[in-house]
Amino acid sequence: MQKRKLFSIILAACVCILPAASQSQSFPNGSTSGTMEMNRTVQPITVPNVNLTVTNPSDGREMAFSVQVLVLLTVLSLAPSLLILLTCFLRFSIVLDFIKRALSLQQVPPTSVLNGIAFFMTLFVMWPTINRVYTDAFQPLSRGEITIEEAYHEAETPIRLFMYGQMRDNTDNIKMFMSMAKLQRPNTLADVPTYILIPAYILHELTVAFKIGILLYIPFIIIDMVVASVLMSMGMMMLPPVQISMPFKLMLFVLVDGWGLLTQQLFNSVVGG
Repeated sequence: MQKRKLFSIILAACVCILPAASQSQSFPNGSTSGTMEMNRTVQPITVPNVNLTVTNPSDGREMAFSVQVLVLLTVLSLAPSLLILLTCFLRFSIVLDFIKRALSLQQVPPTSVLNGIAFFMTLFVMWPTINRVYTDAFQPLSRGEITIEEAYHEAETPIRLFMYGQMRDNTDNIKMFMSMAKLQRPNTLADVPTYILIPAYILHELTVAFKIGILLYIPFIIIDMVVASVLMSMGMMMLPPVQISMPFKLMLFVLVDGWGLLTQQLFNSVVGG
């Protein structure tokens, strides 16, 4: 019985509330009248229809164009590797990592920061070469004045000149790769194929970077040796010498303006190389 009475009370309350809710409510004077309709001047968002079709080439021209597009996409996918290996980025990144290890720094500055510094320094040093590639190869290709093959040769020339300019005082690597490929000794730069010039340049950059790194390591190794000798003479053999020598190395590096000198010498090593 109690459940029936409770159900009757709830049903009566719903019957009384629903008519009152269905009546229109009056708003105060001066209020803005609302509407549920969208403004007709509003244009709906249009989503483009993307259609991808694959067809067989009708002649050799379309076939050659498809191969060119495939080669271009392959080159774009290899762009990070080309940036690292065909520019001075390799030298800068290795030297910056050497100086970080010489200062006995573990996490500061992070590797991503060092790579960013090396990247923007590479853009600064390589800007004349990049500008020439853009002017002689990319702009004529975008205007349709030259083909992809011609644009490739126009872009290849300044990069080859840059790589050869870094090795003009030491062409042993070029001779080594030429002999390994069983090719005749080149008389000029034009006689050196690109697939020979690139690995020779990479080995040259690795050698130069390690030479600079060794020279950077020497003064900091001396500080480590002095600190280790002092601690051993004082009987503090259990104290790690790195913890004591690191502040002295940082003070020396800051007092001589190490970052400025390092950047200037890296720039001179490439431009004057």
